[in-house]
Amino acid sequence: MNNKDLHCYVDLHLHLDGSLPQDIVRKLAAQQDISLEMSDAELKKILTVPLECKDLNEYLTKFDFPLKLMQTEEALEESIYSLLCRLDRQGLMYCEVRFAPQLHTRQGLSQEKVVKAILRGLAKVEESSEYTIRAGIILCCMRGDDNGEANSATVELAGKYLGKGVCGVDLAGAEALYPTMQFAELFERAKELKIPITIHAGEAAGAESVEQAVNMGAVRIGHGIHAIEDKRVLELLRKYNIMLELCPTSNLNTKAVGSLKEYPIMEFIQSGVKVTVNTDNMTVSDTTIQKEFERLKEVFEIKDDLYKQLLYNSVEAAFTTEAVKEQLRERIERELFVDNKGR
Repeated sequence: MNNKDLHCYVDLHLHLDGSLPQDIVRKLAAQQDISLEMSDAELKKILTVPLECKDLNEYLTKFDFPLKLMQTEEALEESIYSLLCRLDRQGLMYCEVRFAPQLHTRQGLSQEKVVKAILRGLAKVEESSEYTIRAGIILCCMRGDDNGEANSATVELAGKYLGKGVCGVDLAGAEALYPTMQFAELFERAKELKIPITIHAGEAAGAESVEQAVNMGAVRIGHGIHAIEDKRVLELLRKYNIMLELCPTSNLNTKAVGSLKEYPIMEFIQSGVKVTVNTDNMTVSDTTIQKEFERLKEVFEIKDDLYKQLLYNSVEAAFTTEAVKEQLRERIERELFVDNKGR
């Protein structure tokens, strides 16, 4: 299977602020009269981690400049629109883009204005006959001890715009410092509003954080790789059919794993836990969904049947309607059939 030719990819774990390509960054800067008199190589150093990235702390510094540029309605609309157009050209048929509205209010925007700007950009893509990609927006709450009001506002907005472009809520941030259990009331409200929940867990903290996320109502886990360390947690994931959003390159960058050979994707599969493959932050990690699959195929024995199953897992786990899922499955079948005939 020549995965470079496929146009049926799905990315369920994709951060907007960590995935802006250089040309979009330059465009946003120009719109805001911010001088970027530097070469592409110099700009890349600001946006992308080096191969010798030390840890998660260094990784997180790469979000500073994009966030600075994403504080106006025009910039937010342009960011999501340009990113989705690019993803369509890269062969994605469906993606879920996540961001934290509260991080885009530095210049006075309300969280609702932030969300509405993003949804306008999404609508522009959906209304265009040039693009076929479908997308949903996940609103991220942030771990912290002084942003409870902002997090509550995010959940309420997710409920208000659910099914109108927004498809779920997430919890991101310093996982080890702020355990998921601290946000129990937040996710009780999300469940009341019937908002699908995914939570970052098992990346910077251990398997216990994955268990907490499941107990909070998460139906997907962002990363979750340390769940492999606890058989009881693995059983919990199997029992409730909780899907893991694996992001291999990002986990290598942050030193959550030492090498790709140590990456537990095959162990999860062999244990009966369902996994998906995602990018996390395309620009910060200098990756694409095709690269993620290529890197995994280089190290692990991922034959065509497993490749297909991973695509199907992403469709099954998507926060969208069954009708859309059926369309996505049909597209996988068409793409793989054409590919096997020798595209």
